[in-house]
Amino acid sequence: MMYGESRAQRSDELIRQHAPLVKRIAYHLLARLPSSVQLDDLIQAGMIGLLEASGKYDSSKGASFETYAGIRIRGAMMDEIRRGDWVPRSVHRDSRRIAEAIHAVESRTGRDASDQEVARELDVPLDQYHAILRDAMGGKLFSIDELGDSLESAGEESLAGGSPAEGVERTRFLGQLGSLIDRLPEREKLVLSLYYDEELNLKEIGEILSVSESRVSQLHSQALLRLRSRLSDWKN
Repeated sequence: MMYGESRAQRSDELIRQHAPLVKRIAYHLLARLPSSVQLDDLIQAGMIGLLEASGKYDSSKGASFETYAGIRIRGAMMDEIRRGDWVPRSVHRDSRRIAEAIHAVESRTGRDASDQEVARELDVPLDQYHAILRDAMGGKLFSIDELGDSLESAGEESLAGGSPAEGVERTRFLGQLGSLIDRLPEREKLVLSLYYDEELNLKEIGEILSVSESRVSQLHSQALLRLRSRLSDWKN
């Protein structure tokens, strides 16, 4: 009984200590979401994720609780957003088309596809291609997670356990994804680093790169879709 009480006390303490993490992640995500998504909904979902993390965390896996909890919190928020089904089908369709166009150009040329080349492959004007990328930014907020088994989901499962074969496959996927990110065009790689690692918003990144917020949005979407196109070969 004392062990059960001690475990519950540790869980309560972890929740109290890391409740601000839920709010910070919620605000970070909210800045990239349509106005129809409510902050309270994200926080509520995130608290559920934190509660689950406090009960399942295993320090022997090597990750800190904050790292593990962050993964569970984001996952819970993503589930809540996906249940809302606010992403138009056209966004998914256009994202697939762009990834396929990038793949086609890079397969032919053996180098990074430029904006102009992708637009020509899609047979659309450059400004229309950029508009599609901006739409994809809103619809593909979690593109990194959707590239394969998803970066964060793969990380979560790896931390939580799984068969040795699954663990090896997840490690290979994460290693390949990291390698592909490192080979992105410099500006795209920097945008992803500032956005996901430093958690800057589009306006802040634009100020660093001396470009418009709209251009940052385009670079972000293009980077993720380029990764998606390159991962398709690896997964197949």
